[in-house]
Amino acid sequence: MLFKLLLLFILVPLVELALLIYVGTLIGPWYTILIVVGTGILGAVLAKSQGTLIINRIRSSLEQGIIPSDELFAGAMVLVGGLVLLTPGIITDILGFALLIPQTRRAIAGWLRGVLQRRIERGEVHYWRLRS
Repeated sequence: MLFKLLLLFILVPLVELALLIYVGTLIGPWYTILIVVGTGILGAVLAKSQGTLIINRIRSSLEQGIIPSDELFAGAMVLVGGLVLLTPGIITDILGFALLIPQTRRAIAGWLRGVLQRRIERGEVHYWRLRS
C-alpha cells in the first residue's frame, strides 16, 4: 500500500507536469496558465454549488428521519473532486470535474460501490456497526 501511495504522489505530478509543458509548447505558456486558473475557478464554483445542493439534501433527509447515506457518499466525492481540482494539471482536472458533475459522479459512485461490495464479500474490508 505504501508503494502504491508513493507511486501515486510521485508519478501523477510528473505526468501532470509533462502534460502541462507539452500543452504549453502547443498553445503557449499564457494560454496554459489561463486554462489552469480557469479550471480552478470553475471547479471552485462548481464544488460550492454541488456541495450546497448535497448539504440541503442531507438536511432534508435528516428532517424526514432518513439516514442520508447516498448523500454522504456524494458529499465525500464532491469534497475529493474539489480537492483534486486544487492540484494544477490536466488529468486531475478531468477527474475533479468528473466527481463534481452529477451524471458522471453517479456513474463513478456506482462503480466504487461495486468495488467496495466485492472487497467486503472477499473479507478485505472490515467495518463495525455501532450499537444504537
